Amino acid sequence: MRSAVRARTRLPCASPAVPSLDGFFVFCGAEGKTKSERIVLELEGGVTREFPQGTTPMDVARELAGDRLAEVVAGLLDGRIVDLRAPIPASGPFRLLFVSDPEAGEVIRHSAEHVLADAVERLFPGTIIDAGRQDHSEKFQYDFRHPRPFTPEDLAKIEQEMARIIAQDLPFTREVVTREQAFELFKARGEELKLIRLQDIPEGEEITVFRHGDFVDLCRGPHVQRTGQIGAFKLLETSGAYFKGDERNEMLQRIYGTAFATKEELDAYFARIEEARRRDHRRLGRELDLFSFHPLAPASPFFHPKGAIVYNELIGLMRELYQKYGYQEVITPQLFDAELWKISGHWDNYRENMFLTEVEGREFSFKPMNCPSHCLIYKSAARSYRELPLRLADFGRLHRFERSGVVQGLTRVRSFSQDDAHIFCMPEHIGPEIDRLFDLMFEVYHLFRFTSPNIYLSTKPEKAIGEPELWQHAEATLEACLKNRGVAYTVNPGEGAFYGPKIDFVVHDAIGREWQLGTIQLDFNLPRRFELTYAAEDGSEKTPVMIHR
Repeated sequence: MRSAVRARTRLPCASPAVPSLDGFFVFCGAEGKTKSERIVLELEGGVTREFPQGTTPMDVARELAGDRLAEVVAGLLDGRIVDLRAPIPASGPFRLLFVSDPEAGEVIRHSAEHVLADAVERLFPGTIIDAGRQDHSEKFQYDFRHPRPFTPEDLAKIEQEMARIIAQDLPFTREVVTREQAFELFKARGEELKLIRLQDIPEGEEITVFRHGDFVDLCRGPHVQRTGQIGAFKLLETSGAYFKGDERNEMLQRIYGTAFATKEELDAYFARIEEARRRDHRRLGRELDLFSFHPLAPASPFFHPKGAIVYNELIGLMRELYQKYGYQEVITPQLFDAELWKISGHWDNYRENMFLTEVEGREFSFKPMNCPSHCLIYKSAARSYRELPLRLADFGRLHRFERSGVVQGLTRVRSFSQDDAHIFCMPEHIGPEIDRLFDLMFEVYHLFRFTSPNIYLSTKPEKAIGEPELWQHAEATLEACLKNRGVAYTVNPGEGAFYGPKIDFVVHDAIGREWQLGTIQLDFNLPRRFELTYAAEDGSEKTPVMIHR
């Protein structure tokens, strides 16, 4: 998760116009530079500084870090980590990340990941490397085409080789290459899997490689300055892993590890891991006879009588809150014709996560979410502004095709039910409705002692439907609501739903781990795609707004 917090000025929560980009540029300076040739960085303490386009965090560090230059590991632009060697892409809030900062752990672990792959290549010539991990919040990993599983003895040798590489204090370098240059580079190295990964990079997207010593890999970064900044590390375990997470592909060998700036941080991490094992809900569920799993229904929990009591009590609690907050409960089918998902956009943007089947020559899917079916309920009758907001809640069972490599206990399953609702409303209802959603969520979190949840504004992802202007309008509206509420929040770029931006709530469990729970999604797209309307007060026909909760 990102960690920079936006300004918390209180603004009226309305539906603002598409935001201006003026704040991202500065006017011509004394040197005669135009707006597009300069960026302005808002530094800590309210100081702003202008820099030429193409300035990197390392350039800023050379000016501002002073005698701490050797401790810098990355830049942080508006909550997003920028590699030291990459041009800062835009103006905005900026600070340098030092090795002692909490966010630096992600950069350290990503860099240790490359050192792991380097060590494996040195010790086991002929091993083909695949790819590392996208999420470096706690761990790093690499997948390898290796003729046999790695043993504990192998891990010990790899750790020793990694220690030697770190002690060499090798600099990381970043190179922008063409697709053809990357192809020739990895072809010459015999990296067959990298050639396949190269094909997955969209046309027009910048391609970068990172080097340290003789090791080179296809990577976006970020990485520390030098291997010596990886203060303490440990390899954790090995497993098999299918190439690209697809069981139809070959089985590779995966090595997991973790790394921190200091040994004290590493020791604290293992203390947390031991406490997590002690509190593992999978063990408690078995010992308390709450739930179980069976290979004949993979990643789909069986709730035993005691577990069903807990489950039903939770539903009972939410039903009481539904009465309080004005929801109406509905029940919708499990199986839908593929046409529904084509209308909603899920067919093009979510199909790989759906269970598909055929009925009498027609393609169907089990529902992975309730929103399209609620659109059908809305459309089943003529609607008037007097009925809005219409709040529909659904405990229906959902099915999502989660790959076998990512399912875990009750936290990542293929069959589940959720406290799920959709609010159809007029634009002027958005602010008050989102405020009510905050009240509802905070009431539930307080009851379960989830204090001070982290709040994230997740913006437009790469796979998205709808016009850019609608997205800008939706994002600006949610941001205005957050500021009006006066809560601290972090922008999480590119993590919105494919149909709209969202506010995500992340709580901390008893030992400090983060879990995303609630979400509020503002959607101008699905009502249009389903041609939903209501009769306005002036008699005109208008399109409602949809809030997913």
